[in-house]
Amino acid sequence: MASPAHVIVLGNEKGGSGKSTTAMHIFAALARSGHKVGAIDLDTRQKSFFRYLENRSIHKQKHSYTDQELPMPLMREVQASDNVDRDVAEQEELERFTAAVQEIYGSCDFLIIDCPGTDSYLSRLGHAAADTVITPMNDSYIDFDLLAKYDPYNEEIIGPSIYADMVWECRKLRAESELPPLDWIVMRNRYNPNIDRAKFSVSEQLTKLSQRIGFRVAPGFAERMIYRDLFLAGLTVLDIETPDGDPSAREAYLAARREIGDLVSQLRLPGFESDNIA
Repeated sequence: MASPAHVIVLGNEKGGSGKSTTAMHIFAALARSGHKVGAIDLDTRQKSFFRYLENRSIHKQKHSYTDQELPMPLMREVQASDNVDRDVAEQEELERFTAAVQEIYGSCDFLIIDCPGTDSYLSRLGHAAADTVITPMNDSYIDFDLLAKYDPYNEEIIGPSIYADMVWECRKLRAESELPPLDWIVMRNRYNPNIDRAKFSVSEQLTKLSQRIGFRVAPGFAERMIYRDLFLAGLTVLDIETPDGDPSAREAYLAARREIGDLVSQLRLPGFESDNIA
């Protein structure tokens, strides 16, 4: 019998933090190291992760890539219920989500689930199924508010946010079911390396909060055009060759690859070695 897939959930309750870009690059890193990967997009409205993958499929067909040259995940859709009765709608969504996960669970090494940037029943189902939760956040106090209530006058953390409480509830459910502990990683995305860190102490506050509510802080992706430019072709930094000619383009490419390598190394995923990324 095949081992169950390790479930990686990209989640928070704020849009624009780079969840889909992160999901796509984690998929590419896993696939290029020889792992079978499944994908579910629970953002049933925007579907940014699946749009990225659809662009990839079109690009692959037009340019006649092989599966090895441009791997694709096993994709399964989960539709939101349109039933006006909340209990009925949640039951329908539970059944649809469970069916999608079961189709992938024994066929892949990893299952990546991208959640919407809002609170929803499907998002909670995704988090409850997670072995690893990755929460990308922009490097600002606006996004920090996603994780904790903060007193700016006394520079003190008052307590966890609603989202942090939801992740904590998922942890308790796993413990009650005697499952391995959920690993929660917060990654600082879209940071600007030119900002004076002494004047911008999000990093310091994240460290304090991580010790208080139990997540790990991982390096994220800087604000680089190369990530956005590849979306329409469905490509990642791991799919393209080192640019020739323009030194700034080459440096951006190499820096982006280092960011991806640093992130996946910090995830500590079972059976995965970041050095094996092709």
